[in-house]
Amino acid sequence: MPDSAAARARASARVGASRQPDVRPPGARPRWWAELTLVVLIYSAYSAGRLLARDDGSEAVGHGLAILRFEKALFLNAEHPLNRLFTATPALAVPADFVYASLHYLVTPAVLVWIFRRRSALYRSARTWLTLATLLSLVGFTLLPTCPPRLLHVRHGFVDTMAQYSGYGWWGDEASAPRGLGEMTNQFAAMPSLHVGWALWCGVLLWRHARTPLVRWLGALYPVVITVVVMGTANHYFLDAVAGALVMAVGALLTGPAIRAADRIRTALTARPGPVPAALPPAVPTAVPAARPTAVPAPRPRASPIVSGGCETSAGERFPGRRTRSSTSGTSSADDTPATAR
Repeated sequence: MPDSAAARARASARVGASRQPDVRPPGARPRWWAELTLVVLIYSAYSAGRLLARDDGSEAVGHGLAILRFEKALFLNAEHPLNRLFTATPALAVPADFVYASLHYLVTPAVLVWIFRRRSALYRSARTWLTLATLLSLVGFTLLPTCPPRLLHVRHGFVDTMAQYSGYGWWGDEASAPRGLGEMTNQFAAMPSLHVGWALWCGVLLWRHARTPLVRWLGALYPVVITVVVMGTANHYFLDAVAGALVMAVGALLTGPAIRAADRIRTALTARPGPVPAALPPAVPTAVPAARPTAVPAPRPRASPIVSGGCETSAGERFPGRRTRSSTSGTSSADDTPATAR
């Protein structure tokens, strides 16, 4: 009988567990195929958004010149001296072109994979941070198309080093896209600079979570190098780099609320009541040994209020004999002799 009770308890536990939402532990490693699919979808949306941005050259040039005038007024136009230095020094320009055309697409995925494999507890927040910042940058590309310095008229003093040294690499004269694929990119997506933003994301993660000092210092230097490269190659203004850093800062601030909102939505979707479980069989009562009966004392006879107990005695008897009430009819209980005969 106790076995049947234990079986019912296990069945009830299974039914209760089936109603609980399937929530992964906070430190559990995410599913790689789900993350890869998400990254592909985000990058596809990013690329599609760049292509859907307004391709108005005159407006983009106007925005670029406005940024350049603002920087000159505040003495912030560091891109002019850097571009002149790179143009006059091929030993700087060619490596810088390779850095601009490759590391943006290599280091960021490598850091993402490293976080996924070695710091799985941090992966979700890191991925969410990168995703939010990228989507915010996409909004900037759409609302504020900006012509990079390399596409301005030559009278503004900029030289496109990637076009100048395109024979050294796989890129053509249309930014960092491989030859023949320049039409697939948005040439006016300069504000903000995702090269700087993604490099800052990589640098922060490497500085905070890398174990060796060398890797940490390389992570700290990486966004600085990228900022110098994007200005020296005339691909971005200084304010583009500042905007890229601001976008990453806003993305970092929104990461926590976004994760909590996603958790609430997932909990609401997975906590819906499931099917009503089948009724469990009625419990079989367990046999209880019968209690040994307790001896109950017999009730004592109640004393009669009549001393003679209902019997009558004659006046001359030394030892009174019992007489029944029938003796009143003239017979004795001892024999059949009439009382008058005595």
